Amino acid sequence: MDLAIQIGIFVVAIGVLLWSSDRFVESAERIGLSLGISPFIIGVTIVAFGTSLPELATSIVSVLEGASQIVVGNVVGSNITNIALVLGLTAVVVRNIDLEYNLWHIDIPFLWGSAFLLYFAVMDASLSLFECFLFIGGIIIFLGYSLKDQERPAKEDRPSASVKDYLLLLLGGGLVSVSATYVISSITTISAILDIAPTVIALSAVAVGTSLPEVAVSLAAARKGKASIAVGNALGSNIFNTFLVMAIPRFFGELVIPDSIITVYLPLMIVMTVLLGVMSNNRKITRWEGYVLLLFYAWYFSAIIQEVG
Repeated sequence: MDLAIQIGIFVVAIGVLLWSSDRFVESAERIGLSLGISPFIIGVTIVAFGTSLPELATSIVSVLEGASQIVVGNVVGSNITNIALVLGLTAVVVRNIDLEYNLWHIDIPFLWGSAFLLYFAVMDASLSLFECFLFIGGIIIFLGYSLKDQERPAKEDRPSASVKDYLLLLLGGGLVSVSATYVISSITTISAILDIAPTVIALSAVAVGTSLPEVAVSLAAARKGKASIAVGNALGSNIFNTFLVMAIPRFFGELVIPDSIITVYLPLMIVMTVLLGVMSNNRKITRWEGYVLLLFYAWYFSAIIQEVG
């Protein structure tokens, strides 16, 4: 009976997640366009921050509950998932992602810079408050340059945004976070009922659960022919994760950096980040490149299972 209830919660939570992601994308785009912001910049800023909220919330709670080693695992795991799973699935679904925006102007250099800065910051198995302020400075610079270099359309060419759009943005963003939490909770409970090892449950639930908003939002954008938002969302989420989700929880307590993160998963994240830059050099991510990204994600997930098995 308990298993049936949890499966029902899981199905409902997935449905709410998909619906709220659609509403979030629609309202964010309309509000952004009304302000003269391009769809790609919308993905890099508004949508990316909204879909990074689950990672930020779970990271702060983990520090407060004395499990701060989850923070860096959350960030690194989510960043790998955003590139390998989110962009991989998006490329496979839409066949080819044509990039209207040259990622090498701002976004790829910032993405690479954030990845390498994270590696050098935690290679001593700690993160200082000074490094946290550097990370916050990094996100401020990134947002400033992203908004500065875009071409703003004339006011008469912009659509108008109503109060309903702002309410749907807040409602959609809130429901994305809440529904993702219920998805994680139900997955954990179902796995416990089926007698799966707790460590496997925790790692798989966090790795998949916290990335569900990015997957849902990106696929929703891709289905609507707005693949530029999907790419911007993945890039922006990674930069937000590295700079904010690492920095803000540190103000609530010391962070524990596991050795496996430094030696295995962080180098993998850097490889995936560099690979994304190489793939986007011709302003296109093909379906076959999407399959390659999914292969990397399959290896990453198998490595987690082997580590705790």
